[in-house]
Amino acid sequence: MKTVIKILFICHGNICRSPMAEFVMKDMIETLGRSADFHIASAATSTEEIGSPVHRGTRERLAREGISVAGKTAVQMNRSDYERYDFLIGMDQRNVINMQRIAGGDPQGKISRLLDFTGNPRDIADPWYTGDFDRTYNDVCEGLKALLRKLI
Repeated sequence: MKTVIKILFICHGNICRSPMAEFVMKDMIETLGRSADFHIASAATSTEEIGSPVHRGTRERLAREGISVAGKTAVQMNRSDYERYDFLIGMDQRNVINMQRIAGGDPQGKISRLLDFTGNPRDIADPWYTGDFDRTYNDVCEGLKALLRKLI
């Protein structure tokens, strides 16, 4: 039986960066014909946006790439996600701190930032504040390509 790689992308509200990473990653692995090898999802560290749809800026930016986020609403990460997923990937250091708090630590080393997989580790700026969804998209793609190189 083939092992499925389970990845949870996480940001503060689960309406901008983490759903962007979720749906771009799904598109990338589908293009590679590897969808059956992965389970991809996203979540928030906060409760502020639970049940909200993906932010208009993310929806519009992904629509330009032919990627739909239809049906996605914000959910919160919970402690059991730590055991459920192989990788819990935050968008910035504050996310990582909150993820570790929710998970009760990181004894298996599953928690990281997305851009930690690149040669230029850094936070992905939150477009909720910057308004720059293009920059966020470019950073997300850079991180996802590096992650895929590690995984396949």
